[in-house]
Amino acid sequence: MDVINAVYNRRSVKQFDPDYIISAEDERKLLEATIQSPSSFNIQHWRLIIPREPGLRAKLAKAGYGQSQFTDASMLVIFTADMRAWQKSPERYWINAPADVRSLQVQRMQDTHAGNEALQRDEAQRSIGIAMQTLMLVAQSMEYETCAMMGYDPDKVASLIQLPDDFVLGPIVALGKALQQPFPRPAQLSLDEVAYDNSF
Repeated sequence: MDVINAVYNRRSVKQFDPDYIISAEDERKLLEATIQSPSSFNIQHWRLIIPREPGLRAKLAKAGYGQSQFTDASMLVIFTADMRAWQKSPERYWINAPADVRSLQVQRMQDTHAGNEALQRDEAQRSIGIAMQTLMLVAQSMEYETCAMMGYDPDKVASLIQLPDDFVLGPIVALGKALQQPFPRPAQLSLDEVAYDNSF
């Protein structure tokens, strides 16, 4: 499936086949594609938690107000991001660049982020959003269905996955095979209503 078809065909699925198992090969392909996503200064803030233990999945379902996706989806990906990734061996993000480019980018990274906690949080969340969409479109292209979920108690989920203090928590994506076809797209605003030339 090409990218355009993946974009138009993707829907949020609520009912997953609990018996379907995603192969290790497909799982790795999905995750490897996800981390090719762009990020500011190539910092790659995202850290992906894949809950595998049934007991943990059950606890996450409770934190997610009983939504069946938490237990029935073949795979869950909890998107988190390191707000301090810009400080942690930042030269590694540019290791393949020429030395002068690497040095310049690392310095710019430090100058941009130092002392600006709002930016650190915003960039971490932006990175999550881009990577999450990559995962969902790649999953669709591989004929898996997805559902991005923010309907959960963030404090409980953070506790269950032992989220570090300097990390942010993003959506949780459920993946697998749908038990039933998703509803048609409920409504779509027209392009004229959402895209403007030059200014509002």
